[in-house]
Amino acid sequence: MASRFLRGRWNESRGDEFDGWGPSVWYFEVDEGGWPVRQIEAYEHGPVLRYGPGHEEDQHGGLGQVSLDDVDEDWSRYLITRDAFERVWDSTTD
Repeated sequence: MASRFLRGRWNESRGDEFDGWGPSVWYFEVDEGGWPVRQIEAYEHGPVLRYGPGHEEDQHGGLGQVSLDDVDEDWSRYLITRDAFERVWDSTTD
């Protein structure tokens, strides 16, 4: 099974020293087991963060360490195309 691509809005702030960044939109590329391979966090009042191979973490956070294949959560409503993910990935910088 190939990678899947997801997009979801998080309507809460972070609850840490970067709380002022506000709500965010998260993008994931996940492998066949649901593990994040690449991740983008776009904050309403803050930066856009990117994590993936060669840049798994920084002072703001890191690549998700949990499989998104959860039997209690239906992720199908968050599916996006590879092209939609790549457009956002390519428009951001590390």
